[in-house]
Amino acid sequence: MSNSQGTMTLAFELSALKELTAPKEVFESARAWSKYVGVITDEPTYVVTNYTRQKRIRQDFFSGPKGKFESLKSVKYHFDTDRHVLIGTGEEDIEMANETGWEYLHISDAAEKAGWELGENTKHETIEIGEDKRENWP
Repeated sequence: MSNSQGTMTLAFELSALKELTAPKEVFESARAWSKYVGVITDEPTYVVTNYTRQKRIRQDFFSGPKGKFESLKSVKYHFDTDRHVLIGTGEEDIEMANETGWEYLHISDAAEKAGWELGENTKHETIEIGEDKRENWP
């Protein structure tokens, strides 16, 4: 294929993404072999937006007001690639992937294969305002 990017759509379940020490770098490296990379979750939209903004992650798609199941169906329909892979953390994600026609890969397996580092990602931007400490302010 002449396209330098892969023919895969890659979705990270938010909790899986949070298990990575360098989520921004993971997203950037995944773009080398994925055409689209995004985040899905059942959390409210602002949780994903705040997290990805804080980590400076540019996503091609995210759950929005939909839950994970509806998001996977919608993304598969709208992002036409040869493969759709969900990176998740457990049984619920496996079942959801199977029901929506996605391949499933556990975050620890994905990290091992891609050379990503797992661990607590502690790079939180905390800004002190007087006696208040706030993450991702404003």
